[in-house]
Amino acid sequence: MSKLKLNRIKVVLVENNRSSKELANHLGKTVATVSRWCTNEYQPSIETLYEVSKYLKVDIRELLVSTINK
Repeated sequence: MSKLKLNRIKVVLVENNRSSKELANHLGKTVATVSRWCTNEYQPSIETLYEVSKYLKVDIRELLVSTINK
């Protein structure tokens, strides 16, 4: 069974030329935690997702996989 891809954090990090290590440092999280978000192994809380969107200067919706046409 494949993992559901619920967030686009990894993609948006690449689009913004940022690393998961930079994000982890900014949020005060471990690199391992951010890595798990990037691989969709775990999902951040909505509050944390909001902080990620502020850091990357994107609308929070850009961090989520669209459910339209699914």
